[in-house]
Amino acid sequence: EVIHIYPHDPDAFTQGLIYVDGYLYESTGLYGESSLRKVDLETGAVLAQTDLPPQFFAEGMTDWEENLVQLTWREGTGFVYDRSELRLTDEFRYATEGWGLTQDGTRLILSDGTDQLYFLDPVSFEVMGAVAVTWQGAGVQRLNELEWVRGEIFANIWQTDDLVRIDPTSGAVTGWIDLSGLLPASEHTVRTDVLNGIAYDPDTDRLFVTGKRWPYLYEIRLVPVDTED
Repeated sequence: EVIHIYPHDPDAFTQGLIYVDGYLYESTGLYGESSLRKVDLETGAVLAQTDLPPQFFAEGMTDWEENLVQLTWREGTGFVYDRSELRLTDEFRYATEGWGLTQDGTRLILSDGTDQLYFLDPVSFEVMGAVAVTWQGAGVQRLNELEWVRGEIFANIWQTDDLVRIDPTSGAVTGWIDLSGLLPASEHTVRTDVLNGIAYDPDTDRLFVTGKRWPYLYEIRLVPVDTED
């Protein structure tokens, strides 16, 4: 159920999205176009932006304490920024591709496009463990953008209109969220790309979603559907 529709930069190739202290923070991808942005929710205006060097393809991003942590796709390099100024303060390395990133208050959680989620120490960025994400015993591939929502991990499945809800302990998928048709066909252009981007505001229990080069960001409420066995 759509609660509210907000404007979103249709040139933003959304790879990571969070909502912190009244603002959206967004990581946008593509070589030569990657950035980290602070965005006004109501207007979609970019209030501050840091561009990445052209050799980096930015991916998932999350907050940790007063910082923002951002992944890159195939470069094996992560960046740490001061959230107040979007100023680069540190960088780190990791062994997999970088797709999605979130945190549970204790650990960073990273996806790499497979069925694996990796738990990273938020200070050293060392891998502390991993879990395979499964549905009815089979691995769920192409896990992309991640968000921590009420004790679960929400994940985009790349190139689909689906989100999955994941138990962080077992990796079991506890539910599927169908967002097909969220962006009307009339709003699609030749540049419109896939659903990607989940942000959650725990203070007001608001859930936001968008996509790569989508003109809108949606506040949604999840409603159950009747299913037959």
